[in-house]
Amino acid sequence: MAAKRVYEAWKGSNKFLFGGRLIFGPDARSLLVTLLLIIVPVVLFCVFVARHLRHEFSSYNAGYTILVMAVLFNIYVLVLLFLTSARDPGIIPRNSHPPEEEFRYDSSVSVDIGGRQTPSLQFPRTKEVMVNGLPVRVKYCDTCMLYRPPRCSHCSICNNCVERFDHHCPWVGQCIGLRNYRYFFLFVSSATILCIYVFSISAFYIKVLMDHNDGKVWKAMKESPFSVIIMAYCFISLWFVGGLTGFHLYLIGTNQTTYENFRYRADNRVNVYNRGCLNNFLEVFCTKVKPSRNNFRTFVQEEVPRPPPPAVSREPEPDMGGGDPRSKVEDDLDIGEDLLKISQRRNIEEIDEDIRSRGSNGPPNKTSEVDSVLGSDRRAPTVRPEARHSSEGRSASWEIASEVLANSNVTESRSYVASKEVRQKLGGSF
Repeated sequence: MAAKRVYEAWKGSNKFLFGGRLIFGPDARSLLVTLLLIIVPVVLFCVFVARHLRHEFSSYNAGYTILVMAVLFNIYVLVLLFLTSARDPGIIPRNSHPPEEEFRYDSSVSVDIGGRQTPSLQFPRTKEVMVNGLPVRVKYCDTCMLYRPPRCSHCSICNNCVERFDHHCPWVGQCIGLRNYRYFFLFVSSATILCIYVFSISAFYIKVLMDHNDGKVWKAMKESPFSVIIMAYCFISLWFVGGLTGFHLYLIGTNQTTYENFRYRADNRVNVYNRGCLNNFLEVFCTKVKPSRNNFRTFVQEEVPRPPPPAVSREPEPDMGGGDPRSKVEDDLDIGEDLLKISQRRNIEEIDEDIRSRGSNGPPNKTSEVDSVLGSDRRAPTVRPEARHSSEGRSASWEIASEVLANSNVTESRSYVASKEVRQKLGGSF
């Protein structure tokens, strides 16, 4: 079976680019809208506002700073957006089968199997782990077939379990988790600062135009309508990105995630992850980002289905005369197949001499019975494949073979060994 890379055999809903080097959520197209909402206003600002302010300061080159700052800060925001949306947010690789070490046998619940009371196999859906000295209950994920670590949750959009899951952001087309939360906050806060910067410079340009038009604001706005449009856009955007920045500052200070805040707000439970405001900020911004648990470009072999467990051998039960005739027919068929498989080794003329030398293993009439099996043309019986699937009809060759075994006066195991050695003598003439 041809090997595939991890991203080619990925079971989540993610989208990969450049051979698995970049990973996005299934709604990555919304990222294009976010890019337009950031780039277009900045381009309009540079063309219709910043360009006209190059010579409004005493130093000739000081006016270019406004233009350069807008371009550089815009690039910085786009880089943070890329780091947020195009990297692994902290996906936990899913298992190929449930954790077998977690299975338990519950003797209080038994199942009747084969007339015996067998303890029922139980699989706990939750278990407790210790976090900062306090017990925390973690749940089992049926999709990923693993127990989620603390603060981990399964994203229904990306179809992955994500460490320290915060939320799935459609504006960046990616989950926000352990490995990209820092960049997400920096992106939101930087976008807020960019909005404030563009709004302030646009308002300053309106003030400059008012000075050139005898202090009349309407003439200034009429002379530069794009300045007014940009100011209105930045004012509306500040309500979103600015509010989001303030909300996440609160979450970082209390060491919460968006998911935990919305789900456990009314429970009044103790936050076991809160280590104090300063330590909470240091945990988010000053700790090393953990490496990804996934290497999307490595080769993986598709898992081969597990072979069925070997059948449990049982001791043969004595035939009390009321047994199933099907089992007897199938046993005879198995012996006949063995007879064909080993029927090309030695000369058939040696059979009589070999049987005489083993006269103590069977009655004198065994030789004649074997001769009757071989027939006058000295050929082994022909095996019909369809006879195995028949439960009633049996060919004459199988009846003779069963009579040979039935007439022997030795134990079942020695009779089978003797008959097998006789069969090894067949075949010289085949």
